[in-house]
Amino acid sequence: MQNRESLREGNVRIPSGCAIAGIMDRSGGRHDGSDVLKSIALMHDRGNGLGGGFAAYGIYPEYKDLYAFHIMYENRDARTETEAYLDKYFMSEKQERIPTEKVASIKNPPDIWRYFVAPHPMRLNMSGLDEAEYTMQHVFYINGQIDGAFVASSGKNMGAFKGVGYPEDIGEFYRIQDYKAWGWTAHGRFPTNTPGWWGGAHPFTLLNWSVVHNGEISSYDTNRRYVEQFGYDCELQTDTEVITYLFDLLSRRHGFSQEMAAHIMTATSWDDIDRMDPERAKFETALRTTYSSALVNGPFSVILGSDEGLLAINDRLKLRALMVAEKGSMVYLASEQAAIEVVCPDAENVRSIDGGVPFVVQLDEVARRKRGESAENMPSEKPFKHEVGVLPRKRKEA
Repeated sequence: MQNRESLREGNVRIPSGCAIAGIMDRSGGRHDGSDVLKSIALMHDRGNGLGGGFAAYGIYPEYKDLYAFHIMYENRDARTETEAYLDKYFMSEKQERIPTEKVASIKNPPDIWRYFVAPHPMRLNMSGLDEAEYTMQHVFYINGQIDGAFVASSGKNMGAFKGVGYPEDIGEFYRIQDYKAWGWTAHGRFPTNTPGWWGGAHPFTLLNWSVVHNGEISSYDTNRRYVEQFGYDCELQTDTEVITYLFDLLSRRHGFSQEMAAHIMTATSWDDIDRMDPERAKFETALRTTYSSALVNGPFSVILGSDEGLLAINDRLKLRALMVAEKGSMVYLASEQAAIEVVCPDAENVRSIDGGVPFVVQLDEVARRKRGESAENMPSEKPFKHEVGVLPRKRKEA
């Protein structure tokens, strides 16, 4: 891999735009990658060819209970060392080189493999960790300690396909039309302040999380120092990496819903809190005080993928565009409205996402389960999110 110091945020600055897109079928129906490829390709002029990529959910139903590791290797030694490490800590059901096509514009790609694995029961038990934490720690080890190896994705029944190139070329390289998924995200270009290399292209992932991001996080150093206190290794030194870790920390480790985690990251301003009723103001003050270092500042639009669905969010001032539309069970997200209409010309309810308010679209089965849990155990968190078909123009404050 490249010298890690050269990857540090701010050492390289490449002014250009970014493009993000997402497509999801709430019913769980699976669709090939043709539409998401067409959507992101339309936004070609927002990119510069330094990075493109896709995340897909539901693509490995035959191995849905196993972690699917997509790993990039720069040399044979890296693969040998990594596979020996995996054999020690995981049980492998299948391993194979990911199918690719030769594309003229894609230069010097790494050797890319996938492994369907489960934590070794004895070692998992000895670790004292749960399955997800155990897996995360070993992903960090491979990325940080094995030269020439990088885990591009490590979730269940999902995978990331990314690299250096325009997204339409990356999609052709990985043959994403051959995969069927209920949820797709895509990204064009590359982090503004870091050089283009295969491991750092979007989507950035951890376990089942994937993030595509357009913008620049001015609070990066504060956010990075915060997640590093909890054992997250920010090896790539990019703002997208730290966004992914914040979601994992707040949701998986601290137990917040994804929409509450997003609310914490785009917390209500102090001026707005001052105008709230006392009970609500007390709650919002506690969030801002406790999680002050998790507040994300700067211009950004983000699409988060997970095994529940998609979540999209803008910064509070809405300095980056993000559009949404629906058609039946299908939901479309993109930086530009044209990127939605090119794949669904008769899309309905086309609108812009409000700044600082999470837009949530969940699989129907997940939404049904969560409604049942909410009714039985806890008050709804609906004031902090928009759901498909429910888009108030302003956030309620009381």
